[in-house]
Amino acid sequence: MKSIVRWIVFTPLAAVFTVILFLAMRALISKEFQPQDKTENATFEINPKVDDIKVIERETVIDKVRQVVTPPPPPQIERAKADQPTEEIASMEGSIPEFEAPKIDASNFKITVSDRDAQPLVRLNPIFPPRFLQGDNSGYCKVRFDVSPEGQPFNVTIDVCTSSQLKSATIKTVQKWKYNPKIVDGRSVSRSGVETKIRYDLQDERGRKMPLPKGY
Repeated sequence: MKSIVRWIVFTPLAAVFTVILFLAMRALISKEFQPQDKTENATFEINPKVDDIKVIERETVIDKVRQVVTPPPPPQIERAKADQPTEEIASMEGSIPEFEAPKIDASNFKITVSDRDAQPLVRLNPIFPPRFLQGDNSGYCKVRFDVSPEGQPFNVTIDVCTSSQLKSATIKTVQKWKYNPKIVDGRSVSRSGVETKIRYDLQDERGRKMPLPKGY
């Protein structure tokens, strides 16, 4: 009796549950199938090819080489030439040659110095005038001056000059010179009429000396 009651009670419940499962399965099956996206295949190269590295070249602009002007050589100053000796050299064997000893003034105890002409002691080279350096010719100046008893040149005058641009530089230079004064009877005296020639030589780009102006 109890089994019949159970069968009557549980059979409808089982039927309802079965229908619910059936409907749920049907609903799931009725949905459209959407395939998943395929994963990309990863590939690897054993010996990959490396692109050449591009070297960036910087353009360097070199300025034009400026023309270099060769500086002129220092001016040449004529030196006074000593007279050649007229007496032959004496050869004396076995004895000491005689020589004249300096004379001593017994009253003042001073040594008498032999007479001599003015002798150059310090000669500075002149400075080239800027305008003269731009020219195409060398030049020179012949100058005349006196020397004081202290050895200082004065009364400097120009006798001949190839260019007027050189006169002022020549006079200023001679005034800075220094001489050993002229000696007469053991005393320093003034010396007049000293002459010398100062050259201003210019050079071209090849180092060759430029000629003097025409007429000199």
